[in-house]
Amino acid sequence: MKLQRITLITILTGMASAAAMAQTPETPAPEKRTDPFAAPQGRFVDPKNASSAKESARAEAYYNFTMGHIYEQQYEATSRPEYATQAIEAYKKAYALDPKSPVIGERLAEIYWKAQRTHEAVTEAQEILKRNPDDVQSRRLLGRIYLRSLGDISSGNGQSETVSRAIEQYREIHRLDPTDAESALWLARLYRLKNEHDKAEEVLRSVLKNDPENEAAVEQLTQLLMDEGKAAEAVSLLERITAHSPSPVLLDLLGDAYTQAHELAKAEQAYRKAAELDPSELSHQRGLGQTLLAEEKYSEALSVYQKLSDLVPDDADVYLRIAQIYRELHQLNKAEEILLKARQYAPGSLEVMYNEAMLYQAQGRYQDAIRVLSDAVTGIKSQAPAAPSRRRSLAILYQQLGQLYRDTQNYQAAIYTFEELGHLGEEEDRRARMLIMDTYRSAKDLAKALQTGKEALAKYPADPSIRASQALLLGENGQTEDAVKILRAQLHGNQGDRDTYLNIAQVYERGRRYKEAEEAAHAAEVLPGQPRDKEMVWFLLGAIYERQKFFDRAEEQFKKVLAVNPKNAQVLNYYGYMLGDLGIRLDEAEALVQRALKEEPFNGAYMDSLGWIYFKENKLAASETTLRKAVQRESHDATIHSHLGDVYAKTGRSELAAAEWEKSLMEWRRSLPADIESDKVAELEKKLSQSKHRVAQKSAASDAKP
Repeated sequence: MKLQRITLITILTGMASAAAMAQTPETPAPEKRTDPFAAPQGRFVDPKNASSAKESARAEAYYNFTMGHIYEQQYEATSRPEYATQAIEAYKKAYALDPKSPVIGERLAEIYWKAQRTHEAVTEAQEILKRNPDDVQSRRLLGRIYLRSLGDISSGNGQSETVSRAIEQYREIHRLDPTDAESALWLARLYRLKNEHDKAEEVLRSVLKNDPENEAAVEQLTQLLMDEGKAAEAVSLLERITAHSPSPVLLDLLGDAYTQAHELAKAEQAYRKAAELDPSELSHQRGLGQTLLAEEKYSEALSVYQKLSDLVPDDADVYLRIAQIYRELHQLNKAEEILLKARQYAPGSLEVMYNEAMLYQAQGRYQDAIRVLSDAVTGIKSQAPAAPSRRRSLAILYQQLGQLYRDTQNYQAAIYTFEELGHLGEEEDRRARMLIMDTYRSAKDLAKALQTGKEALAKYPADPSIRASQALLLGENGQTEDAVKILRAQLHGNQGDRDTYLNIAQVYERGRRYKEAEEAAHAAEVLPGQPRDKEMVWFLLGAIYERQKFFDRAEEQFKKVLAVNPKNAQVLNYYGYMLGDLGIRLDEAEALVQRALKEEPFNGAYMDSLGWIYFKENKLAASETTLRKAVQRESHDATIHSHLGDVYAKTGRSELAAAEWEKSLMEWRRSLPADIESDKVAELEKKLSQSKHRVAQKSAASDAKP
């Protein structure tokens, strides 16, 4: 729209408005203005008539202010920079004629800001505040400028300084106008950005004191409480509000709070209500899908995500969740097919690559999984070191890649990868040292594991996780009292003691001090918590009883675990192997281990259990096939070699049997002190001796033949 086409009534209205805005105590508005469009510079002013000169200057100021306002509107409508320039010039003329008018100064600062002349905008606003520190409008403008500048700051120090300046303005606004809820909410956000959570909470509670139903304040406060791990307080606040005002946004937040509080059934209900009230908002469906997935309601979760894929067919995250569900349902081919779609919509995505590696691992394609993760590491390392997600992404990849190397018994590669993890920072270094300790333990190099732990403790003497890891290694080395002493020092008389008591129980169990092990496990059991929190307690108690040959008591504990979590693969395997080794209820034993293998199809220990049960059932062909697969997966497991040797012996292949028994004996001699089972070693030595005796007899008989 051209300036000339603006109607006379528009200009007159704008001038009347400007006149009202520009009034100050020092320059009262004129009672009458006759010719606002006359050029003030050409008007004759009687030098004796000071009042007339003052009136003329004010009229000219009004005129320029109005023209500035019109140009400003033109700039907003068209984004043409010349209108911004004309608006600035007009406001500057008006301000020169009436320098004490805060309204003109505010409009000049505002148009500077809109025209992205930030420095000049700040200068103008600060000049106004020098004259009138209580000018709320100027403080609001400065606050907005600083907020806008936050997105343009690349340096951490610069950003922190800008946040502090913004806080200063919004804090003053909150003081001057406590009813300005919007500014108070910005102040709370800024405090959260500075990690000053107590101050943010104080501001938000003051907003809710004036307006208990302020949804934005409730939303911020509950998010803050959840950030601080105060899920119970967040739940209480949201339950009170949503009971009489069930807003979809707040119900969604309630679902988040319930999730953090591990009340998944209630979270599911909250997300369902939010979705019913606002079916068009997909975040409610996403929350519901994630909760159903966490509840292991895979069929229902799949239905939710399939609907989402219809609504947002190009969303890679939705396909990732569907692939994850198919992986949990052991429909690995479908999972791979869906992952291809995720890759199509998010090429090069780290999360897609990570899930692809996890799928390959589930399929037993370990080298493919290693290749994908290695490629992902290379891609991340090519990014600029300052990239914000680089460190976190590398940490995830290094840890998973190292664990894959360890699982495939490539221990040197695992240690190198964990060392790379440790170079990323202090937090990663702590974690890497524990992973290296565990890797040396898996490699049966207890001396290096203990030395790594000693070095870790020297650097991080107060770290409870490192202390616990070192204590468990001491327990493996037969130093039971030293290990327990370290662990007991970490008991604090609260719910967090459960893990410590379990560690103590494991140390005693490894030291074959079963009474003390049982007492420590029971101490963990009586601590409050959900039934699933006690799975490890019952599993450990079952193992302690089984070691003492109290098989009925062991079975009772295993059944407790499976009643809470029927898919606990460790318990399914241990329970099934116990029955199979006893040679009782073999059909049940086989079914239990088959269930464990359904959860972890390529676990060598589980394959061994199934192969041994087949042996007990006299299914020798199936036993041999399964045990061969197990020994390929776990080539340094003494028990698997022993079992395979027994199969060869029973099928009349004495030399193959002896070879496997020799390997088994060699692995027993390399075992950690706590792992050695003297009775099994003695039995192996007896079998080998008898085998050699039979071979010698056979050879002698052969030589005696004419």
